[in-house]
Order: sequence, then C-alpha cells, then structure tokens
Amino acid sequence: MAEPLGAAALDQLFRTARTHNKWQDRAVSDETLRTLYDLVKLGPTSANCAPARFVFIRTEEGKEKLRPALSSGNLEKTMTAPVVAIVAWEVKFYDKLPVLFPHADAKSWFTGSAAFAEATAFRNSSLQAAYLILAARSLGLDTGPMSGFDAAKVDAAFFPDGGCKTNMLVNLGHGDESGLFGRLPRLDFDEAVTLA
Repeated sequence: MAEPLGAAALDQLFRTARTHNKWQDRAVSDETLRTLYDLVKLGPTSANCAPARFVFIRTEEGKEKLRPALSSGNLEKTMTAPVVAIVAWEVKFYDKLPVLFPHADAKSWFTGSAAFAEATAFRNSSLQAAYLILAARSLGLDTGPMSGFDAAKVDAAFFPDGGCKTNMLVNLGHGDESGLFGRLPRLDFDEAVTLA
C-alpha cells in the first residue's frame, strides 16, 4: 500500500504552488516535455479513452499563431511563457478505443451519439489538463492555466481539419514570483462538502 506523500511534496503540488503570470527567461527542454507527457498519460480517464491532445508551443512563430486568440489580460503572460500547452480533445477519440480499451467494444458506446462523445471528451480532457498541471509541478515547473481565449480561433490556427477542439491553455515554465497575486480564499470543508 502506498504511503502518504510528505509535507514537502504536498507543498510543491498544492499548498505553496501558485498560478503564475510572469516567467523567468529559462527554457523548458523537449526531454522535460516528453517526461511530462509520460506522466500525464498515466492518469485515469473513463474507459481509458485518453481524448486529450497536446500542442506544446515553444517558438515565436507558434506564439504568433496563437496571439489573435488571446484575451488582452492573458496576452503578455502567454507570449512570454517558455511553453504554452494547448489542451484539446480529439473529436473521434473513440477510434483509438480498440487499442486503449481492447476488452470491450467501447467504440460503439460513442459512435451513436455525438453529444455523449463530446461530453466524454471534454470531461476527460479536462481531467488530463489537471494531470498536466500536477505533473508539471512534480517536475519542478510552474503553471498558468487559463480559459481567457477564443477557442474557435485556436482551433482554426492549430486544428484546421476540425479533428480536435481546444479545451484550455496552460502556460508552463519557471515562474517569476514578482508576478504573483495574493492567494485568493478557498471554501472551507463544511461549505463545499456533504458527508452522506
């Protein structure tokens, strides 16, 4: 049986981890991005559907393609981030289920209802985005997840064939603490939890 993580690990993942808005001028290596994905892919998704697809934008050209889709409040912090991850979902993610979930005909669960397939893909790619944030923190990276962008413009720029739909963006790198805001309040246990 696994032992609980120690205080330092919990601090790094949750208690002292913050959403960053300003970045140090330090590159994130391709090797780190591969290690990051290799952790993310192990997180559970329903029927092992793993619908998320990731674009790691590292170049000025890639960021310029993204620029028109960004809200004004997210522009500078995104353009200066060492990496911007587009977390999208593959529309026909279920085509990979014969490999990912071979012990049942799981593909047929989704081919009859586009709405069910989309809800499943969005929910599970959101889970995978959360895994990305925690995996990045576990590797010593800081993150800045956001939804202040025009998803249709991101899709047009990066998924013009319509095969994927954008869920969210996550800036990645080594944060500059001078850009942090004060931590906002969180709901207490009794405000958010019901024991039944």
